[in-house]
Amino acid sequence: MIRHRQFTSELVPYLDEGGIGMELIRREDHDRIALLKLSRSVTNALDPPLIHELTEKVQESGDDPEVHGVVLNSSSDKFFSIGFDIPELYGLSRQEFTAFFKAFNRLCMLLYTLPKPTVVAIPGHAIAGGCILALCCHYRFIAEGRKLMGLNEVKLGVPVPYPADRILRQVVGARTARHIMDTGEFYEPEALRQMGMVDQVLPLEQVLQKAIEKAESLGAFSPSAFMMIKRNRVEDVEAEVLQRSAEKERLFVEGWYSDETRKLLLEAMKKF
Repeated sequence: MIRHRQFTSELVPYLDEGGIGMELIRREDHDRIALLKLSRSVTNALDPPLIHELTEKVQESGDDPEVHGVVLNSSSDKFFSIGFDIPELYGLSRQEFTAFFKAFNRLCMLLYTLPKPTVVAIPGHAIAGGCILALCCHYRFIAEGRKLMGLNEVKLGVPVPYPADRILRQVVGARTARHIMDTGEFYEPEALRQMGMVDQVLPLEQVLQKAIEKAESLGAFSPSAFMMIKRNRVEDVEAEVLQRSAEKERLFVEGWYSDETRKLLLEAMKKF
């Protein structure tokens, strides 16, 4: 199984010094469940410090024998995460952005392969990179109402990152994944449930508690048995990603710096 401390150092030189001292991920302990709340303003845009801190806290939770499960959530009811912080990432050098993108992908694989139950409580929109983080969890609970979730990368001139591509196909099947990635559309909760993108649609006030209860119920089983069951589910995707990640990341970065994509990213920045 992938271990990620070795990759964290790649990101450290590019962290915003002002962000390191901020609590971007709030950890709360609920009995033996680690609740990790994204807490970067309202939108939880993904930038190098947030990825660094979330990686650290997920790894710590995975290593802690007293933690039997992990729940991801947001301090904002409007957004789980809007995805990549395009205005901040746009100006990075190719080397800096490559370090960020590699770290993001490795966080995704850490979360996806964590040998413990992982549940995400989605109180608001989960867009692009935010949707990817949710897909990396074992179960996904979303609040009812107009809470949008989807992968709009094609509209920004880049592919869905390779780990997310492989995970999405496993979660919803190849045909549905094709539609999701080819169109770049956002979906409301009931459509997400029907496609298999989420497991339950719940009233907002119940989402977090139900997610914690799910993690608790899964964490009550034999840790070794659960680990082996999850291992069987994730190992094929993990092997594919490990085999092809370097080339896929290179192609994504090339696309990010293409003239066409730079224009599309400038347009997208206006929404931030």
